[in-house]
Amino acid sequence: MNAAVDPKKLIKGAVDDWEVIVGMEIHAQVTSKSKLFSGASTAFGGPPNDHVSLVDAAMPGMLPVINEECVAQAVRTGLGLQAQINLRSVFDRKNYFYPDLPQGYQISQYKSPIVGEGEVIVDLPEGETITVGIERLHLEQDAGKSIHDLSPTESFVDLNRSGVALMEIVSKPDMRSSEEAKAYVSKLRTILRYLGTCDGDMEKGSLRADVNVSVRRPG
Repeated sequence: MNAAVDPKKLIKGAVDDWEVIVGMEIHAQVTSKSKLFSGASTAFGGPPNDHVSLVDAAMPGMLPVINEECVAQAVRTGLGLQAQINLRSVFDRKNYFYPDLPQGYQISQYKSPIVGEGEVIVDLPEGETITVGIERLHLEQDAGKSIHDLSPTESFVDLNRSGVALMEIVSKPDMRSSEEAKAYVSKLRTILRYLGTCDGDMEKGSLRADVNVSVRRPG
């Protein structure tokens, strides 16, 4: 995070120059015919609440059962990222009180993810390359979808995406410009599509990026 400052990448200010630090959390939908903890379909589209099992709807007494293919896809992705594959991983509960999350919590991973540290070599214009470190890759459930434009007085919930398996790929804060961030997402998407672990169709929500940006004085 305190690598040597490249003057070419600084933002000119009225008084001082500024350095941009970028890290990303990429949510990639796992290529699998069924969800992370249920046998419900992951097919895109379909009538609202058509791809929902009793587990996805959080009916009383329902217990999640891990989808082996999702685990294999996460491991395959970790190998493609030259990352550490952890032989022991643990799922945790993150509590969110959202109307499109019927359980009231998301099953995710934190201290013991399935994949540890790795790296991605990113190609930049003019033959430059940078190495973006991968902090972790963990599996987690997606939430459903709240719909607010069908009625002026009511909101609706579609649980078709509830429980769909996501790989959250967390980078280290190694990017120093929007161009580097764009190139990183493009390279990561290419890797995922090549491995067959995520289709990368952003228009379908299969690949989403949470971008964490810090602006500071150089160094």
